[in-house]
Amino acid sequence: MKFEAIQEREKGLRRGLTSGQLAMIAIGGAIGTGLFLGSSFAIGFAGPSVLLSYAIGALIALLLMGCLAEMTVAHPTSGSFGAWAEFYIGPLAGFLVRYAYWSCIVFAVGTEVTAIAVYMRYWFAGVPGWVWIVGFSSILIGVNALNVKVFGSVEYAFSTLKVAAILVFILLGGWIVAGSGFSNYTVHGGFFPKGAWGMWVAVIVSIFSYLSIEMIAVAAGEAEDPQRAITKAFRSTVARLVVFYLLTLAIIVAMVPWTESGKGESPFITVMARSHVPWAAGVVNLVILVAALSAMNSQLYITTRMMFSLARAGDAPRVFGELSARGTPVSALLLSSIGIALATVLNVVFPDASFTLMMAISMFGAMFTWLMIFVTHLYFRRAHAGERPAFRMWGYPYTSLMGAGLMAAILLTTAFTKEFRMTLAYGLPVLGVFWIVWRARRQAAG
Repeated sequence: MKFEAIQEREKGLRRGLTSGQLAMIAIGGAIGTGLFLGSSFAIGFAGPSVLLSYAIGALIALLLMGCLAEMTVAHPTSGSFGAWAEFYIGPLAGFLVRYAYWSCIVFAVGTEVTAIAVYMRYWFAGVPGWVWIVGFSSILIGVNALNVKVFGSVEYAFSTLKVAAILVFILLGGWIVAGSGFSNYTVHGGFFPKGAWGMWVAVIVSIFSYLSIEMIAVAAGEAEDPQRAITKAFRSTVARLVVFYLLTLAIIVAMVPWTESGKGESPFITVMARSHVPWAAGVVNLVILVAALSAMNSQLYITTRMMFSLARAGDAPRVFGELSARGTPVSALLLSSIGIALATVLNVVFPDASFTLMMAISMFGAMFTWLMIFVTHLYFRRAHAGERPAFRMWGYPYTSLMGAGLMAAILLTTAFTKEFRMTLAYGLPVLGVFWIVWRARRQAAG
């Protein structure tokens, strides 16, 4: 079978995304709750050394984007890394990657919508969180049910606002830090208050924060000019993410002692409240609300396309591979919204712990998928040995091996941390269930 056969079965989605929208979609997914709220947990684990944690996460993200760019330019399709794993490693690998990633993003949508309830509590403390979850979710599901151009335009607007707000935050924070200095980097236990182990554990949260940059490969299947768009978007996305994450965290840790910013509230709110700029905290809360909506919007898009790819591959009911008159897989979208329902239930039953729980159980699929992208790239290069691709990942095979090794080490680390023990406890049995389902389907097919 040639890869063109996979692209042929997944055709029908309309190519309506520009290169600018493609880059903003990746940023929209990656700059969300992981930065605005998840960074609070990371600071709690590592203290000021969280800067190194996010630098390690940025290195892994950079390596991942290089592998993705090379394979996406060669094979632009909505099945992306799931389709590549199927073709270059084997059908089981493609099945496991697609389902692990789909379930991961379903839960990630739950973390975003859970965070939305936290942000709305700033203005409406007496309103139950599930009210906001249901209301905002209904709007975003409607946006995703329309054609891809509408989705791209909405996401571009969301992401532009986020980028502008972060730049303002960096400028204002930098001005304040210039006067107050960096003493908070060394007080309260020094730069490594929780030791090297605390810094390493915070890398887990950094991976969660960078999660969704891989959606650029999925969205390339609906780009107007995939080869030009993915190459341009790759460079801009990596640069922006590294600058935004590392600079904002550097300012947060400098302005507020890590012992105060790692308490579950968004550290952005804490910093702006300390700035004494009128209405600053409220404005920032509005911005991070938009950021969560943006990330949730992107994740609904991405998990819908992954279920569409599964259905077109014959690994999910055919109804999820059907397209509406607007070229949108609405049935796959509705199925992929179950994370919202789960988030609603958890928010009612465990209102204080729901975000951490949703984050922990969503992590396995993300880390497994990133690990498999590096492994798939090794198989991809071996299959194309001697060829000169349009885009080449530098440092092969060492960069791919480094990325795979780091992801395996981070995944193993979750087993030794109380907060993320649910990651493997949930992930490995679910992966086993996926394998059993795959075997059963193959045996039934004869």
